[in-house]
Amino acid sequence: MNVALVHDWLNQIGGAEDVLETLTHVYPDVPIYTSLYWQQKMPSQWQSWDIHTSMIDKLPFAHTRHQMYLPLYPMAFEHFDFSDYDLVISNKSGFCHGIVTGPDTLHVCYCLTPTRYVWRYHQYAKQENISAPARAVLPPFISYLRQWDRVAADRVDHFIAISEEVRRRIAKIYQRDAAIIYPPVDTSRFDISNRVDDYYLLVGRLVPYRNIDILIEAFNQMQRPLLITGSGRDRERLEALAGPTVQFLGYVPDDELPDLFARCRAFMWPGEEDFGIAPVQAMASGRPVIAYAAGGALETVIAGQTGAFFAEQTVEAIIDAVEAFDTNSVDPGFLRLHAEQFDTAVFKRKISRFVDQKMRDQQPKQQQQRQIY
Repeated sequence: MNVALVHDWLNQIGGAEDVLETLTHVYPDVPIYTSLYWQQKMPSQWQSWDIHTSMIDKLPFAHTRHQMYLPLYPMAFEHFDFSDYDLVISNKSGFCHGIVTGPDTLHVCYCLTPTRYVWRYHQYAKQENISAPARAVLPPFISYLRQWDRVAADRVDHFIAISEEVRRRIAKIYQRDAAIIYPPVDTSRFDISNRVDDYYLLVGRLVPYRNIDILIEAFNQMQRPLLITGSGRDRERLEALAGPTVQFLGYVPDDELPDLFARCRAFMWPGEEDFGIAPVQAMASGRPVIAYAAGGALETVIAGQTGAFFAEQTVEAIIDAVEAFDTNSVDPGFLRLHAEQFDTAVFKRKISRFVDQKMRDQQPKQQQQRQIY
């Protein structure tokens, strides 16, 4: 069986890239098609991959400012040739589901989300502080991209959503049903510690939509210790807001993160995420999660057993949740067992079974078509 993987862009590391790397373990040595590839910034082991890029990869500043070329992505992905493949899996948060495949090729889309800045443009523009001139120019392009994105979804044979929230969006925007397979989390990297220290923790990219500013203000007022790891374009602004109990650790190597997770009082999650891998990593370390009650957290956190929720993204709501929740009341062993249902091995098993079943279902249809013609 000839298989290809498709990914939106390879110029940063995040949850989408974790999914892609896991897919390369399920389908090793297969070609990967993407709009652009910033080789110097990607892991060294990826250099052995058979990566095919589009014409966007050769454009100025494409690697560092790929959003500049939003109107070009539909054409870029439509120009790839998949006529030699039996199966194509697109790993989509942007435009890569818009590839064109023939009737004998099965296209399965693992959908991280319908394109956020297309379908949630006003929210995205506000959160990202897009300039007034850009807001004046962008609406016609956004309208075009919405029309293309909706039509492109009809080319997908089967959708898989990463959460119930994303399945709901797929149904509303694309008018398509979707199975749910949660993203892979390597829980084997994490373990329970015999010691808990006096700090709360946030791990993730420092970007505006995550509402880290209200989390910082809450901990400023409580004067409780909060450690923040990660980098991003919002770091300078966030550091200016931080009081003496809030500490920025910057980039923390992967081999040091498990210890940080395992010793925190609780892991904080103030934003709305489509799934959220970091909270699962915290629970795999035996530590509870205090999260905003929306998005993927509603499917990974169990109130009162693996953590607590706050209903509003406000400083007051966060303070109330932190002060009301007894971090010593949770069972670390239960937290660990709960997290293991999201493990990488579970993802591999479910994705393989799903694809194999859809390939078996397609074979009789192909035989019938050949008999007709």
